[in-house]
Amino acid sequence: MATIELNKENLVSTINDNPFVIIDFWAPWCGPCQSFAPVYEQISEKYPDIVFAKVNTEEEQEIAAQFNIRSIPTLMIFRDQIIIYAEPGALPAQTFEQLIEQARALDMDEVRKQVASEQQAQEAQ
Repeated sequence: MATIELNKENLVSTINDNPFVIIDFWAPWCGPCQSFAPVYEQISEKYPDIVFAKVNTEEEQEIAAQFNIRSIPTLMIFRDQIIIYAEPGALPAQTFEQLIEQARALDMDEVRKQVASEQQAQEAQ
């Protein structure tokens, strides 16, 4: 599956309608973003069951602000609408694939329990 461009119109539906979404936050002027782009595209071809999306932070400043993007490229991984990974930096292909496999292997029931527990702790404060 080719990567898709996210904007205000399709962001929420893309995250809500797909169990596994990876977003690359980038900008046209960003050298590391440009060098990571072919790796991202190549890896996207290997995982047709995952939605690979891109957010141009120049054009979609609201989205970048919503996700508190301070440095690019930043990768964000959603599983079942939960952010399970968000880190800046371009990754080599092998490291990126290892990250995807680790994300795929997560027990999402356990992750949901953890999120609920953290929310309860915050509400108790």
